[in-house]
Amino acid sequence: MARRFPASVPASAAERRCQLCERAVQHTSRHHLVPREEGGRYGPTVDLCQPCHSSVHLLLSNRELARRYHTVEELRRAEELQKFLHWIRRSRVERISNRRRRR
Repeated sequence: MARRFPASVPASAAERRCQLCERAVQHTSRHHLVPREEGGRYGPTVDLCQPCHSSVHLLLSNRELARRYHTVEELRRAEELQKFLHWIRRSRVERISNRRRRR
């Protein structure tokens, strides 16, 4: 059965894909492949769903992102994300609660 979206939502919104887990999602956010604080302010970005974006920043430091995981392909291969990616690809979750570490 096809999903129907309200007329006010553009058709392109119904076709968004997270570039990490590759699921079709309603909302994505822009992720700097090299974090802004590590010099990536004007560098390449990718669209990630909220669960993937939160998990990337929970499980990997900005320094690790800048040095080792500065492409989507490298992020997909990151050992720290494998368990999460296996779970999220089989899930219909659109949002998860804030998972940032307490400092």
